[in-house]
Amino acid sequence: MGTADDAGVYQVSDDLALIQTVDFFTPIVDDPYDFGRIAAANALSDVYAMGGIPKTAMNLVAFPLGSMDMAVLRKILAGGIRVLEESRAVLLGGHSVEDDELKYGLSVTGFVHPDRILANQGLRPGDRLVLTKPLGTGVMNTAVKAGLTSPDQVKEITELMATLNRDAADVMTRFPISACTDVTGFGFLGHLAEMVSGTPAAVRIVSDQVPLIAGALAFAEMGLVPGGAFRNRQFRSPMVSLADHIRPALRDLLFDPQTSGGLLMGCPEKQAPDLVAALHDQGVSSACVIGEVSDREPGKIEVV
Repeated sequence: MGTADDAGVYQVSDDLALIQTVDFFTPIVDDPYDFGRIAAANALSDVYAMGGIPKTAMNLVAFPLGSMDMAVLRKILAGGIRVLEESRAVLLGGHSVEDDELKYGLSVTGFVHPDRILANQGLRPGDRLVLTKPLGTGVMNTAVKAGLTSPDQVKEITELMATLNRDAADVMTRFPISACTDVTGFGFLGHLAEMVSGTPAAVRIVSDQVPLIAGALAFAEMGLVPGGAFRNRQFRSPMVSLADHIRPALRDLLFDPQTSGGLLMGCPEKQAPDLVAALHDQGVSSACVIGEVSDREPGKIEVV
């Protein structure tokens, strides 16, 4: 709890621990099937970020029976089941309530060996930071709501959010990862701040190496930035210094709240190129090194 880790872990035996997490939210896309896929991928992500394998899940549903057809709910659940099948986790049931606002998500249980748990803190000086998905889903979804995105852009961000972090997590097991988290609602810099807060680690991020969704920077320059980005920046600004050349739109994307974002992990410098190559071979095409860890200013993040 003290380090805001992605999930809870309960040790069962010398070689087995349970990872438990829960997440649900209101629709962020119009298509109910795609909403189910995205919500499920987002809920499963915390297990992958902790180094585990999802095993079981239970649906969480709030549904407005009086104003929405049950066919919508069936499509949402079908989307969720599709992603659960991809993760090889088993749906055990769930719980539903009637509510004025639609919400959907999952509680998820995963397995991990107690010696292989990945926490969000533990970065070591000399580590390189690797990010597996591009940033910008918050800005892009705001642009979708404004009717400014093309069908191809909508499809691209939908598939990005519905893509599991399973393949990236599988690659991680072959490398000496020091710490890991997934980038979601607090934004890239917000989750990175959790990784270094109260630790001896400091981080230097090279801004032009951070992958962005195509079109996200242009939409951010138009002011299509969700309110969560401003709250994230306000909360973490004392820890972050940005070089003068960083454009406001790029700054906003670095704090942009993500939905079902990628994994952010630390890896020793010598292994980092092999890690990125292995991620690419596994189909995680956006994975790249975006910064390095030092002990110069503990608890601080420098963006250059």
